[in-house]
Amino acid sequence: MELGYVYKNHKKLRCGYTTGTCAAAASKAAVRMLITKIPVKEIEVFTPKGITLTLEVLNICITDKYAECAVKKDAGDDADCTNGILVYSRTEFLQDGIVIDGGKGVGRITKPGFGQPEGAAAINSVPRKMITEAALSELEAAGCETGLKIIISVPDGEEIAKKTFNPRLGIEGGISILGTSGIIEPMSERALLDTIYIELKQRKAQSRGVLLIVPGNYGKNFARDTWGIDLEHGVKCSNFIGETLDMALMLEFKKILFIGHIGKLVKVAAGIMNTHSCVADARMETLCSCAVLAGCNMETARNILLCATTDEAVFLLKENGILDKTMDIMLDRIVSNMRHRTENKIEIEVIVFSNQAGMLAKSDMALEFIKSIKMQDSSY
Repeated sequence: MELGYVYKNHKKLRCGYTTGTCAAAASKAAVRMLITKIPVKEIEVFTPKGITLTLEVLNICITDKYAECAVKKDAGDDADCTNGILVYSRTEFLQDGIVIDGGKGVGRITKPGFGQPEGAAAINSVPRKMITEAALSELEAAGCETGLKIIISVPDGEEIAKKTFNPRLGIEGGISILGTSGIIEPMSERALLDTIYIELKQRKAQSRGVLLIVPGNYGKNFARDTWGIDLEHGVKCSNFIGETLDMALMLEFKKILFIGHIGKLVKVAAGIMNTHSCVADARMETLCSCAVLAGCNMETARNILLCATTDEAVFLLKENGILDKTMDIMLDRIVSNMRHRTENKIEIEVIVFSNQAGMLAKSDMALEFIKSIKMQDSSY
């Protein structure tokens, strides 16, 4: 990746940056102006991706009590309904601590399962960390020993949220402040499938005994943090689980280990092989059917169907003492559907996890496949 661009299917596509990056940059500029009372026209912000961006600071307001400014979201060549929005940060001094909250246009969490308490602003953990680190860097540079209150707002957020799944998921009143890397890498569906195929061919050329596949960053991070596995020799398939299995079959892979978040892989238990939310959902319906087979009562089944996230459903299943049995039934369906997709010509093992509960289920030979992958990686 060249700074600011990715190359997919022989096309040069411009990258963008997330709402989380906008919030962190605006906060950094606002803190500096709160301290110095001098307008800041542009600000540098460091992203988790390792890329430092210099962004324009807009709509500056400095008073004796607070400083406020905005940064404009740029999604690059990616299709994104939040492209062009203004993300504001308003900062004021506190006696101690860093308090981050949402203002106008930033949604509120009304259901469990988002990694933040109910009632909190829908600002995800990575953006919160970016905002905190950006603010602290300005305090340290100025030698200030004080606290800060930081309010993130998006004036158009409530209207834009109607175009997202936020209302359905239990986030009300605006958009979420998101981003795991701080950078948006644009990619068309066709370009992504072409890239997955190229990566599969590369892994085949490396004579990988066991092919590691994860849907996205959650799976990548879980494999790294749990077993120290680097995805450098694996493949990230995004939502295209079925197509990736088709290509693996065509390339004659013999063994595959799938590591995925329950929010994605539960759909595979229902036979859904493209897990994008715009294609199909059925997460709660599938979990409910597995729970019924595990022996849950009608009230629990009804409550599962009312859950907004799989993490919330996992907590409910655990609370009712049927989590392990439900996960085993779900896992059997996932493995069966994947093996059926590959005509039972590939040995497929699966590990399912959640960010809050950790590993939820693993198929019989999954840990043996982990050992094989670690041995493979040590030879490169």
